[in-house]
Amino acid sequence: MNKILVSIVMGSDSDLEIMREAGKALEEFGITYEIDVTSAHRSPDRTAKFAREAASNGIRVIIAGAGGAAHLAGVIAAHTTLPVIGVPIPSTSLNGMDSLLATVQMPAGIPVATVAIGKPGATNAGILAAQMIGLSDAAVAKKLEAHKEKLARVVEEKSRRLKESSKSQNPHP
Repeated sequence: MNKILVSIVMGSDSDLEIMREAGKALEEFGITYEIDVTSAHRSPDRTAKFAREAASNGIRVIIAGAGGAAHLAGVIAAHTTLPVIGVPIPSTSLNGMDSLLATVQMPAGIPVATVAIGKPGATNAGILAAQMIGLSDAAVAKKLEAHKEKLARVVEEKSRRLKESSKSQNPHP
């Protein structure tokens, strides 16, 4: 069995649909991960224990998603030296702005890398974790290069199709 390198945690199982996107991104790069629920507020001792033991359990990056007060990533970062990526979850009437601000406003000395709100942020969290792991794993780094090349090809193809479509709609520019 492959060693788990990334831990994806969330404050509630209602965040799972969003946080699965981080897992999908990690799978694209062949990175093993675990996914679980822990809460900065409802299970603070469990959360602190998880954070303190993560490195000794082989985890290299933690991705933490939380909505509302969104303290999960910060609490975890306070208890570990591992990189922590925070994913703000749009779970309240503020559409995730509260979560974004709570996640990004960390005091000096306790960094949390914060990505966009919701599914795009969760995807980027997975990619960012892969980039961190890719610093010391050549196979992951190569997959990241292929990912960037794929993104560029998609843009080129869209550009080509758009130009062809506009030529057929306006044959006399």
